[in-house]
Amino acid sequence: MEQRTLGKNGPKVSAVGLGCNNFGARLDQTATNTVVRAALSQGITLFDTADVYGNRGGSEEMLGRALGKERGAIILASKFGHDMGEAGKGAAPAYIRRALAASLKRLGTDYLDLYQLHTPDSETPLADTLGTLDELVREGVVRAVGCSNLSAAQVQEAARLTREKGQTPFICAQDEYSLLVRDIEAELIPVLSDLDMGLLPYFPLASGLLSGKYQPGQIPEGTRFASSQGAQDRYMTPQNWDRVAALRSFAEQKGHNLLELAFSWLAAQPVVSSVIAGATRPEQIEQNVAAASWQLSAEDLSEIDRITGKQTEATV
Repeated sequence: MEQRTLGKNGPKVSAVGLGCNNFGARLDQTATNTVVRAALSQGITLFDTADVYGNRGGSEEMLGRALGKERGAIILASKFGHDMGEAGKGAAPAYIRRALAASLKRLGTDYLDLYQLHTPDSETPLADTLGTLDELVREGVVRAVGCSNLSAAQVQEAARLTREKGQTPFICAQDEYSLLVRDIEAELIPVLSDLDMGLLPYFPLASGLLSGKYQPGQIPEGTRFASSQGAQDRYMTPQNWDRVAALRSFAEQKGHNLLELAFSWLAAQPVVSSVIAGATRPEQIEQNVAAASWQLSAEDLSEIDRITGKQTEATV
């Protein structure tokens, strides 16, 4: 497994990370243990969870139990900010400390390698949030901090504030990015590049549409699309089906499949530090890790841009 630096000065992480949102939601403890063991055996070192995953707390609890004494060998990342019911939500200083204490307890650890602001909090000044995160790093309970779902302007503002105050900056951003969802290329990715921040793309398979197991009008039972009309409406558009067909054909002409194209394309992006992918079975772990090994040429990348409708400077 290739190891990459998270951002410019962050820890080394595996090129493919494990998203743990299925733990406590779709997977029980036994199944979680099996997936975690498979990830470790495949060389995955980045395990990404959040307090809200697994019906509020379930993912962290199950991941902590599954890791056990292997905890020190991996990069453990969690997030805060989303609604945790009676426990609260947001990014106010007092709440961040309560949220972190609760996450550490559920995970069975005394520190996090990466703690991420999961969503913007319009009611709390960003400076207050950043100040508290800096304190947590100085106290040793958090090693590095990141953000998720912030706009390019908010990421720039965070960088300015931490630079002016000599505080711990965000080293990475976690946002949706895939062959079918490339919105962040317009503003966010250039900002991340300028700030030497890493990108952790989530939904790398567009909720499964890029996995290769779907055909128009055919939605297998038990899949994410089968249980979410919203996901179907968002991803299963005529335009996306046309692009999936073209991408599948391109991959097959090169001796690969659609899954391998989706992962390898993300891994080829300079700003990407690790591709966050969930799994419910050990064989999915093996497929995800193997899928990221295709070395795409400049010509390949140009053709993929054409297929997915990305504009080049020459055509703008």
